[in-house]
Amino acid sequence: MQVIVDLCIVPMGVGVSVSTYIAACQQVLEEAGLEISLHAYGTNIEGEYNQVFAAIRRCHERVHEMGAPRITTSIKLGTRTDRKQTMADKVESVERKLNRQEAR
Repeated sequence: MQVIVDLCIVPMGVGVSVSTYIAACQQVLEEAGLEISLHAYGTNIEGEYNQVFAAIRRCHERVHEMGAPRITTSIKLGTRTDRKQTMADKVESVERKLNRQEAR
């Protein structure tokens, strides 16, 4: 089953800046071969359900290996069975609607 996930991993007990840990997670997701899109407060991930969640687990493992004693993670996810839909499809749908409104 395909899934689109919005992932926000926050290492705790490592100080104010967490970009080094987030970069390590991005590397894990890239190595997993997933479609990803980094944004200001997380990462969108697209792929096969088990592969995505295995990569999220590996992100946690990597961040702990880097010395973070604690991690809090927020996950939003969506699946569809009626048709295939990508992250790009979702964004393009909204952009098309915005362009129609501007043309009026």
